[in-house]
Amino acid sequence: MVDKIVAKDLNCWYGGVPSVKNLNLTVYENEILGIIGPSNSGKTTFLRMINRLNDLNYNFKKKGLVTLDGKDVYSLDTETLRKRCGMVFALPLPLPMSIYENVGYGPLRHGIKSKKYIDEIVEKSLKAASLWDEVKDRLEASAMKLSGGQQQRLCIARTLAVEPEVILYDEPCSGLDPISTAKVEETMLELKKKYTIILVTNNVKQASRVSDRTAFFLMGEMIEIGKTADLFLAPKDKRTEGYIMGKYG
Repeated sequence: MVDKIVAKDLNCWYGGVPSVKNLNLTVYENEILGIIGPSNSGKTTFLRMINRLNDLNYNFKKKGLVTLDGKDVYSLDTETLRKRCGMVFALPLPLPMSIYENVGYGPLRHGIKSKKYIDEIVEKSLKAASLWDEVKDRLEASAMKLSGGQQQRLCIARTLAVEPEVILYDEPCSGLDPISTAKVEETMLELKKKYTIILVTNNVKQASRVSDRTAFFLMGEMIEIGKTADLFLAPKDKRTEGYIMGKYG
């Protein structure tokens, strides 16, 4: 297994309040790592550390290291880093433009001018996000008219269009119905062949369905990590077992 992302002795604070405590975690290439835990357990903070979205919060402080392919993420310029590590948020955020323009926006910003090439990127990305067959005859329609599940898959396609190496999902199905959730999960499993995926989810069953390994976070600490089947069937820590069984959350 090849190390893709490594957190070493990572500590994070917002306004002096600890959010992540002494985190040491390795994410392997071409795996889906699920991260579960109750609210305010540091899951999203870690996700935002990877592509430095926490930089936008002036109350944020950090100590320790997060590396991508062995390089400190703070040694990379943010545009390059966020191209390599795309993020899909809890609420789908399509741009107020056409389906085609949403997917083509990133490549255009990165200097691709050839319409033929962008056409190819749009089709390839929509197919990879399992959305092409549903929208191929209305690419010029407003993205805002898509259903919630379709909008989320459009956001996945928009992320894929800039050819990232890592996809960060922050509770991507929290507002979706079961059918839409299943389609997004199918997409994740297919994308794992080419990408490294980190999935933060409050849906324990979702983590059990799609993750290769799962980490359990609680109050800023990583309590346990292991192969998903092992963690769910025989957790080593009573707190992990309590969360999985729904005793708190």
